[in-house]
Amino acid sequence: MAEEMILELKNIKKVFGSVTALSGVNLQVKKGQVHTLLGENGAGKSTLMKIISGVHQPDEGEIVFKGERIKLVNPKDAQQRGISIIYQELSLCANLSIAENIFANREPMKGLFIDDRELNKAAQDLLEQIELDLPPSTLVKDLSISQKQMVEIAKALSFRSEVIIMDEPTSALSSRETEVLFGIIEKLKANGVAIIYISHRMDELLRISDEITVMRDGSYIGTVKKGETDINGLIRMMVGRELKDIYPKRDYAISSEVLLEVSGYTKPGLFEDIDLHVKKGEIVGMFGLMGAGRSDVAKAIFGITPPDSGTMAIKGETVSIRRPQDAIARKIAFITESRREQGLVISDTVKRNITMISIDKLLSRLGLINDKKETAIAEEAVVALNVKTSSIDTTINHLSGGNQQKVVLAKWLETQPEILILDEPTRGIDIGSKNEIYRLMRKLASEGVGIIMISSELSEVLFMSDRMLIMRDKRIVTELDPTATTQDEVMLYATGGK
Repeated sequence: MAEEMILELKNIKKVFGSVTALSGVNLQVKKGQVHTLLGENGAGKSTLMKIISGVHQPDEGEIVFKGERIKLVNPKDAQQRGISIIYQELSLCANLSIAENIFANREPMKGLFIDDRELNKAAQDLLEQIELDLPPSTLVKDLSISQKQMVEIAKALSFRSEVIIMDEPTSALSSRETEVLFGIIEKLKANGVAIIYISHRMDELLRISDEITVMRDGSYIGTVKKGETDINGLIRMMVGRELKDIYPKRDYAISSEVLLEVSGYTKPGLFEDIDLHVKKGEIVGMFGLMGAGRSDVAKAIFGITPPDSGTMAIKGETVSIRRPQDAIARKIAFITESRREQGLVISDTVKRNITMISIDKLLSRLGLINDKKETAIAEEAVVALNVKTSSIDTTINHLSGGNQQKVVLAKWLETQPEILILDEPTRGIDIGSKNEIYRLMRKLASEGVGIIMISSELSEVLFMSDRMLIMRDKRIVTELDPTATTQDEVMLYATGGK
């Protein structure tokens, strides 16, 4: 039986001012299949998804849905036709409940009033589908990032769509939650639903894709079936060259000098009896399943959630870090896992985001900002970190995810840190940008910066760490040499099998 086409985009072009975001892009999506869209940040994937979901209208080309040429005038139009999207950057209302977020503007009514009982029942059914064991009345502000992502997935399922776009849906999920999502995808496929899937995790997309379309610089490169390619072939299509060494090797010696030492750090419910140290020029990787306590330890070291007991020493001197300002004064920098919510002022410019922490250095005797000096610092940082932006006065919101992450790094590097904590430093960015961040990490370490890297990508921790700390149930359960272990052994420690 011939595979039935549900959605086709032909020669799509989209221009913003003087920038051509998409040119001659084609996409053919079939019922009951996962069609993955692959490309570096800035390749045009997000713009294309916004066209499919009705946010933008193409300047040229046509959209054919279920055999009919259509024009999508807005997101509601797309939803009513059966096209929904799960955005990577969460779009939930923090002060509303899970149920209210899922059915916003579509609540079941009893006369003039919302039928809360029916609302919560409908939400509960969806939460059971995605195996999220939370009351539907829970406020979204009380959820973790991974729980919020699962609510976004439940919201998309509530539309009973025929095409669901998933933009980096696993970037904030644990391995267990990812498996639940893959199970949901299989059920959706069996019911004839088409999935357009965007991911930078190569192993993941080779596992679940039926077809893969590659984009580069706003153009269509080609479409391949899963069995016709491998990771190297996809990288070649995506970046126009081979990235033989995605993870750069260490070519410098690690000092014996201990920069940071934490002993007995405990805050009941968040972390227990944490002992760790970081040497000058060392990258210490922290791995564990979601909820193991990794980010809470990072926040404690940086003074966001200080421990109830335990001690910290920096270069052998006992110190007390009770708030982030204390940490910054001690040359500690912390890049959080959520760049948009905690790392950037999205409505502000590249320049202002880069200089905001070190603004004191730019003040004149009258307390005014030296604009010339601020511009010079920002321009130098943009060049040093290869940030792709039309101008330092561009609003951060217009940058791709990888370039936003580089701006966060630039901001903290202006403080000239000696200890750098990176929580999910490559979450949701493409393989080319990952490679650049890995190279920057190696460069900083070679200059003597001590780095703690928290990551849910096991291959990233294995290949970038000099030492690995494995966390489970709020504790560090073991330390491993990345060159003398395997992914299976790491997962056994992380899950409690060892």
